[in-house]
Amino acid sequence: MIKKEYTEEYRKRAKELISKMTLEEKVYQLRHPAPAIPRLGLKAYNYWNEAIHGVARSGVATVFPQAIGMAASFDEELIGRVADRISTEGRAKFAAQDEYDDRDIYKGLTFWAPNINIFRDPRWGRGHETYGEDPYLTSRLGVSFVKGIQGKDDRYLKAAACAKHFAVHSGPEAVRHSFDAKATKQDMRETYLPAFKALVEEAGVETVMGAYNRTNGEPCCGSKTLLIDILRKEWGFDGHVTSDCWAIKDFNEGHHVTATPAESVAMAVNNGCDLNCGDLFAYLLQAVEEGLVTEDKIDNALENVLTTRFKLGLFDEGGAAPYAGITYKDVDTDEARALNLEIAGSCVTMLKNDGALPLDASKIRTIGVIGPNADSRNALVGNYQGTSSEYVTVLEGIREEANPAGIRIFASEGCHLYKEKTEGLAQAGDRLSEVKAVCANSDLVIAVMGLDATLEGEEGDTGNEYGSGDKPNLKFPGMQQKVMDTIAASGKPYILVVLSGSALALDKEADRANAILQGWYPGAQGGRAIARILFGKLSPEGKLPVTFYSEKNTLPDFEDYSMKGRTYRYMTEKPLYPFGFGLSYTDFDEKIDAIKVNGSGTSGSSAAFKAGDRLDIDVSVANKGKMDGGVTVQVYVESGINGAPIRQLKGLKKLHVAAGVTAHTTITLDESAFAIFDENGEAKLNPGTYKVYVGDAQPDERSRELTGWEICSFEVKI
Repeated sequence: MIKKEYTEEYRKRAKELISKMTLEEKVYQLRHPAPAIPRLGLKAYNYWNEAIHGVARSGVATVFPQAIGMAASFDEELIGRVADRISTEGRAKFAAQDEYDDRDIYKGLTFWAPNINIFRDPRWGRGHETYGEDPYLTSRLGVSFVKGIQGKDDRYLKAAACAKHFAVHSGPEAVRHSFDAKATKQDMRETYLPAFKALVEEAGVETVMGAYNRTNGEPCCGSKTLLIDILRKEWGFDGHVTSDCWAIKDFNEGHHVTATPAESVAMAVNNGCDLNCGDLFAYLLQAVEEGLVTEDKIDNALENVLTTRFKLGLFDEGGAAPYAGITYKDVDTDEARALNLEIAGSCVTMLKNDGALPLDASKIRTIGVIGPNADSRNALVGNYQGTSSEYVTVLEGIREEANPAGIRIFASEGCHLYKEKTEGLAQAGDRLSEVKAVCANSDLVIAVMGLDATLEGEEGDTGNEYGSGDKPNLKFPGMQQKVMDTIAASGKPYILVVLSGSALALDKEADRANAILQGWYPGAQGGRAIARILFGKLSPEGKLPVTFYSEKNTLPDFEDYSMKGRTYRYMTEKPLYPFGFGLSYTDFDEKIDAIKVNGSGTSGSSAAFKAGDRLDIDVSVANKGKMDGGVTVQVYVESGINGAPIRQLKGLKKLHVAAGVTAHTTITLDESAFAIFDENGEAKLNPGTYKVYVGDAQPDERSRELTGWEICSFEVKI
């Protein structure tokens, strides 16, 4: 984080610059395309840039797995390395673009990432931009991402990260411009706010973006409660706040909390929104004339915004010194591709395996690869993506592995991704006969099904106009289920690979497929990583960052923001595949070696704990299998308190353990791991006996059924 004395210096310089501006110049500096002011030596700058899984929308850059896929790695350190690479490429591209006087949109160093909203409902189209359904996992991965983006220098930011969308935002997309997300104080503090708090207080995130919707009656981009009372006063946020794009006009057009654009922009600035993504802040001139907002308020907002540019070194000769040596040669490097392949492999989550995987190339002569996502580049990347110099689809990856072994590949699209036919004049199911022929001529079949960002994503960006980006249900769209029925009916060994950014209904395939891999949107190298897992060159190590619901489960109303019945923390029904679940090719044995409170060992399987204590859990993980592999040590806490979450993830550590080797780690819990939020949103350490579980999965009934594991546990008495 930048040292306080440098921030104070930048604020002083920002004030001096502002003092030389006219009111009109100030106002136009508060829109995302800030124009040049030649008489002050101020270059044009566009604040809008995207980077949730790579530098986006500005040409060639490394396209990493979509955020939900990276979340499946459960790997804080790896996420940090990815973010560091993203900011390196961002700096490199910025230097080249600036050299040629290109200051267009998507060309700046202010990246509007990460998206740390909670993926509370599997139908939400933008859920794949997030790190999943759990506040703790989202916090840990979000903090690592921000630190990687912003760098380690204490004087300059490498790039500026942005925590979005503040707050309580996760659909429905169709009504986001008028919707009021009503959340209790308990749900706010327990679910919707923790990740934002962590990014502000731990990572020093430079920017926070408001959401489109209202939260408990206040439009998020003009909410005194969120932007002033909580963000600035309670958490001590010292960066700038930006609106979501064209969200300010929703105040009067959608939410109807103001009557005119001038009232809307005044409400935003008066309540802590500094920068307007959009053009409505031009009405600030009228708002000043009408006495709705003061010029001092505008000065304060501009000071926050310009200070970010000073932190980036944009006003200093030669730029930010530690990063001045980054050039365009640092874009799309061999090292970046290797890192991309590494994290793509870490994301893939194996949900079922009856022994069909890994494939033994010496025993296979033909493989059928069927499905609309088998050779789809769109299914690799998700949304908010850049442009890769190389894409490896699943079909291409399988060919890379199969060809040297002399294995013939039979391929078929099988069906359109969501339509009933692939050719306009054909009958429905026009590729089913080809599917049957491929199955008949193959020793085994790999089906590659799912979605892409034309079906799930942001309102206005996707092709599913019926859902505005959201899913109507969890079914595979179009003829995909019919194709899978046809494959299963062939009697051939059948492996399902799902490329999607969210949970789909897998009940039928869970019963009849020999193996299931959830590949997410695995990035430009994703097909290569998936193929290496299929052929046993890598062991799958991903864990589900979201619950995969059974078709028997009841989904609460999409517009109900109560957490009751939602996610693994409050769900009482048995899911199909639980949060935190994922299989491996190798066998891990996890044991608790010691439990220590404030450095002192405890006796037996219980520990006494009080406010201010620190509890250390020493864990050993033995890889008893024949393959090297990654394992995630997960720590869950159960309070047994009525109205509290059933259990909560409160610690995690990703380890990579060679075959035959035992690794050791220590996970530390403080009182926040045991505190429960009451109905007033206050965290309290309640007396009682808490259960702490340590293992490679959740301690729920379904995880035990799927794995056969008994999770280590002990009691904590408070």
